[in-house]
Amino acid sequence: MSDRITAADVAKVARLARLDLSTQEIERMTAQLDGMLEHFADVDALDLADVAPMTQPFPLVNVFRADVVRPGLDRDEVLAAAPAAQDGRFRVPPTGGVEG
Repeated sequence: MSDRITAADVAKVARLARLDLSTQEIERMTAQLDGMLEHFADVDALDLADVAPMTQPFPLVNVFRADVVRPGLDRDEVLAAAPAAQDGRFRVPPTGGVEG
């Protein structure tokens, strides 16, 4: 393992991302990230002077169906089957600690 990334770096990023990583997880992540950076260094070392840049290796084709208007479900019928509805909308439990 090299000095590209340290366990302290991984622990700091984990803390900033609000991840609670164990010591073993920090060690594993440090080794994995160092391996990735080593691979990137190998790629950077390649002589690509004669390689033409490209934006897409395969021709792009739209695979989506045509946008056709079709009849949908009846709102009142759907809301009647819902566990809770209010003012023409689904009523769901509050999220994120916000009561309302």
